[in-house]
Amino acid sequence: MPRYDFRGPRLYVQTSLYDGATIALDRKQTHYLGTVLRLQSGSRILVFNGRDGEWSAILDKPKPRGALVVEGKTRDQTRPPDLHYLFAPLKAARLDYMVQKAVEMGVARLAPVITRYTHVARVNVERMRANVIEAAEQCGVLSLPDVEPTVPLARVLAEWTPLRRLLFCDEGAEAADPVATLSALSCAPVAVLIGPEGGFAEDERAALLTVPNVVRLSLGPRILRADTAAVAALTLVQAVIGDWR
Repeated sequence: MPRYDFRGPRLYVQTSLYDGATIALDRKQTHYLGTVLRLQSGSRILVFNGRDGEWSAILDKPKPRGALVVEGKTRDQTRPPDLHYLFAPLKAARLDYMVQKAVEMGVARLAPVITRYTHVARVNVERMRANVIEAAEQCGVLSLPDVEPTVPLARVLAEWTPLRRLLFCDEGAEAADPVATLSALSCAPVAVLIGPEGGFAEDERAALLTVPNVVRLSLGPRILRADTAAVAALTLVQAVIGDWR
């Protein structure tokens, strides 16, 4: 049996959560609960804000402007793994998918990185945040990852701290077994970097290999799409050196 029942509605709010708190819902939340889900006064909803854990709340009035009354904590706040995900931006629908999967996989930070062969130069950060919230609501996640603004790869490498290991996913990595590569690593905070579908330029690869505490990571014998590579890389990291162990 599952430890937790995720079938009920779950909502992210920004308000501080405590017994007896009243949460005024915005228009979008009111529409979702009252019109989409057709909830009535007295319906029970789970709420979280990324700081105070998860709480049970009662829908006080669904329309015209909804409100919730908090009635007790259901789960204490947890911290996500110290796992950062850096990626070359993708087009809208595939970026949405990748962001949602990264949230489900437990990343603590999402950072778009512009490389030589990146096809998408501008990222809608607010859309990324909306996808983060939606994925967290649906999957029982308590901590929302930070969403960083887009930066060039050269700046990322220039500002890199050697205290964090950089797993650089590279189809040209000499070690073909990613499980063996990860298993040999000592404990350290981790960042995963996935490049664009055109791969990294040779000067970018050379620059990456000069970064302290960098590891080239193969994702197997096949070339993966960037959104597939994200899921594959994060699965490997969580299974071998992350919180799936």
